[in-house]
Amino acid sequence: MDKLIITAALTGAEVTRAQQPALPITPEEIGMAAAECAKAGASIVHVHARHPDGTPTQDKAVYQQIMTEVKRRCDVIVQISTGGAVGMTPRERLAPVFLKPEMATLSMGSVNFGQDVFLNLPEDIALFAAEMRAQGVKPELEIFDSGMLATAKRWLAKGQLPSPAHFDFVLGVPGGMAATPQALMYLLSELPAGGTWTVAGIGPAQLPMATMGIMLGGHVRVGFEDNIYYRKGELALSNAQLVARVARIAAELGRAVATPDEARGILGMTAVNTVA
Repeated sequence: MDKLIITAALTGAEVTRAQQPALPITPEEIGMAAAECAKAGASIVHVHARHPDGTPTQDKAVYQQIMTEVKRRCDVIVQISTGGAVGMTPRERLAPVFLKPEMATLSMGSVNFGQDVFLNLPEDIALFAAEMRAQGVKPELEIFDSGMLATAKRWLAKGQLPSPAHFDFVLGVPGGMAATPQALMYLLSELPAGGTWTVAGIGPAQLPMATMGIMLGGHVRVGFEDNIYYRKGELALSNAQLVARVARIAAELGRAVATPDEARGILGMTAVNTVA
């Protein structure tokens, strides 16, 4: 197996300080959280930006500050979100890609998201894919259900996405694919040749999905965006605490954790973009 890539999804767009007092919101707080996660074993940080009042933003200037704060503290891969928050326009969500981060997420379709709908039309996917290619940004293809994986495979076959691709299976979102062993195994059975994958379990599914990801040769995403608890009824103290647990489990299972540069090699990222 390749070494394990751990992604820390630090903030997200939905979690509030009232729910999780340790949630990093400001660029400095996100930079500090990224450094803590890097020390615990993360090689990628998945980043959403917030205004000082905690509301989500895709403001390019705020992402610039975040990338600067992260990079001056550690060498993790900064993966920005183009999902943003429900209701944002495609152009708004795309804005931080022009900062040339090393990676960015690319959702391969639309999905019911709790009581809302996350909308990503085919024309939006095409826009994001073209701009990521133009800016030299590695896309992580976000898969919330099996139809999105089928879409990604069609686009890959037509050369509309770079290959080999890296996928993130986000399981357990209300409205998306369930976070069950059967669901994950089905997605893996449909994985395109040469593809790499990460699994992100939502809420209580985070730990069992992470353990499966370790054992099956994939990679793992944890963090406050997906889950704010360490165990039932006990809030996690930090994103790094969740990263450290995955690193410990991997060590017990005999699987080494990848450094940021090793993660770049595994994902076929030959060049490291610097902050614009």
